[in-house]
Amino acid sequence: MKKHLIFLFAILVLTSCGSNTTIVNSWRDPKITVAQEHFKKVLVVALVKDEASRRVTENRIAASNPIFKTSYEYLNETTKELTKEQKLKILQDENFDGVVTMRLVSTEQETTYVPGTYTGMYYGGFDGLYSGVYGYGFGNWYGMYSPAYYDPGYYQETTYYMVETNIFSLKDNKLIWTGTTKSDYVTDLGQTVDAIMQAVVQEMRKDGSLPPK
Repeated sequence: MKKHLIFLFAILVLTSCGSNTTIVNSWRDPKITVAQEHFKKVLVVALVKDEASRRVTENRIAASNPIFKTSYEYLNETTKELTKEQKLKILQDENFDGVVTMRLVSTEQETTYVPGTYTGMYYGGFDGLYSGVYGYGFGNWYGMYSPAYYDPGYYQETTYYMVETNIFSLKDNKLIWTGTTKSDYVTDLGQTVDAIMQAVVQEMRKDGSLPPK
């Protein structure tokens, strides 16, 4: 079996529990598929301001396969003053042939109304027997209606996180695939990274960048 982008196949074993993630849009270089690249050493770059979040994201992906290398090992405080050409040369000297980047594009908030619900009996349910209730004492009346209650409606605010994932070929120094994902109910950064990468892999299978299962 051909080694079609081993690092992306490895991501399929990751499980997603922390968020609901979908692909919003994607693009691929029509002249090349990611599977043709046969990446052997890939740099993972999380473009976030918070260093802790950067490391969590990069470590999560790097842990899935040894060909993944975290960018903070190579591009950090000691290299931040270098030019982009000098940084690129570092990666070339280290024999990197691919780069995966992930960055938060935006956050969006959406407010929706959840209608109320009524649980229990209602007047129309008695039909012809309803008139008999008037003759009951309090105990019978309370026993009949006490299970009934109304749960009022409410407004619910959901935050969506738009994340862009890019795949670059360093051999050609060009972007070969990009996609934007939308995630909500984000409670765990690591699990959300898993969900994003799973969504990316599924989309790449659909557009032919990766071979089908």
